[in-house]
Amino acid sequence: MLDHILLGSANLQRGIKFVEQHTGVLATFGGVHPGRGTQNALLSLGNRRYLEIIAPDPAQPGVKNPIASSLHSLVEPRLVGWADHPGSVTAFAEKLAAAGIKYEGPTPGSRKRPDGQLLNWQIVSLADTASGLLPFFIEWSQDSVHPSVDAPNGCTLLSFAAETPDPEKLAATLKTLNLGLLVRKGEKPRLHAVISGPKGSLDVYS
Repeated sequence: MLDHILLGSANLQRGIKFVEQHTGVLATFGGVHPGRGTQNALLSLGNRRYLEIIAPDPAQPGVKNPIASSLHSLVEPRLVGWADHPGSVTAFAEKLAAAGIKYEGPTPGSRKRPDGQLLNWQIVSLADTASGLLPFFIEWSQDSVHPSVDAPNGCTLLSFAAETPDPEKLAATLKTLNLGLLVRKGEKPRLHAVISGPKGSLDVYS
């Protein structure tokens, strides 16, 4: 089950404005990721799915994190990943181990919302992300409000797919992971999302 899509931006306000210009929906500030060097803004894409605009946090300049470092180099906002919700990430990790698939986690994470409420989750990350086409896997704690619940609404995910020169290979991997991502043949590996809003559509690639 798709949990969220990550749209990377070198500057958070620039990313928020980019999405608003295309969809007409203004994402709201979600919070910062302590020790990760990033911050985000959110908008809902419907039931238990949302768009996360993620950007470097200027208040954490010394944090060594490959994700934060890569965001600095973005000329314009683009997709940088996605997350799937498999249920229990502990049980999912056991299935990965049984299938001989290398992974890291479950790793705990947290973020404090602007209202002071703390959100907690656990993540399992694959060692091989197939050039960024495969997701990480997230389980939200039972006492945490899922971001899609109270993030600004009005947007709908029209399509989300992966493009790759070898669609058969990716499709086989997705089947092993029990993922239903649409796969298309393309010149290079990249993600593609189309999000509609009251003003228009946001059409973005990784």
